[in-house]
Amino acid sequence: MNEHIKLPLDKIAIKRIDKYPNKPTIIFLHDSLGCIELWRDFPEKLGELTQCNVLIYDRQGYGESCSFSDSKRDNKYLELEADILNTLIDYWKLKEVLLFGHSDGGSIALILAGKYPNKIKGIVTEGAHIFVEDLTINGIQKVIELYKTTNLKSKLTKYHGNKTEEMFWAWAATWTTNDYKYWNIEQFIPNIKCPSFIIQGENDEYGTLKQVNRIINATKGSSRALILPNIKHSPHKEVPQLVLEKTAYFIKQLDF
Repeated sequence: MNEHIKLPLDKIAIKRIDKYPNKPTIIFLHDSLGCIELWRDFPEKLGELTQCNVLIYDRQGYGESCSFSDSKRDNKYLELEADILNTLIDYWKLKEVLLFGHSDGGSIALILAGKYPNKIKGIVTEGAHIFVEDLTINGIQKVIELYKTTNLKSKLTKYHGNKTEEMFWAWAATWTTNDYKYWNIEQFIPNIKCPSFIIQGENDEYGTLKQVNRIINATKGSSRALILPNIKHSPHKEVPQLVLEKTAYFIKQLDF
């Protein structure tokens, strides 16, 4: 394990659905406020459609996983999460791996596929960011206001328990700092060799289609985009059947 990763790997909560021997495993990477439970039945349905195994996990500080070792984040926190996942893939003894990442999870998938290009066979992202836009910051500011003035905190507490406050501000406070305006992971994208399927809602409140265009134009592997009209930041929740069908088709075309 990388020496900068100080994390008890057995304290990471996972849900595994292993139905298909000798078939790939799709790892699901949740968003900035997500967890295993918030995926609902989407991962299992995709596993059934593709006859792939499924693994969903809570990152440290989320859901049923252990609390943060340190909730103070810098501009490389998503790269660190990619390094942790790289270590976890070995720990879980996975050989054929696909990634399905939403929002922060999508960014982690892109970094991992760029840093460890021989480890990942294909990636699917929804609402992934590779740089910060004004729209992103404005969207986060609105969520902060909801957290302060509505029942959003109690809703999140249902899934994250006593980690909720630390988890929320680890995300919200980091993305709204002056330094984070310069966060950028575009250097990893040209190293991505595996096929990629880049999904984004046309009305995504956290990022414009510039994110998609730059990803598609920079990857070395075959990449395709799916832009969904009238859809926001969570396509797998807003139009689950469509995302299932399109993603399953993408995965079935991969060479395993």
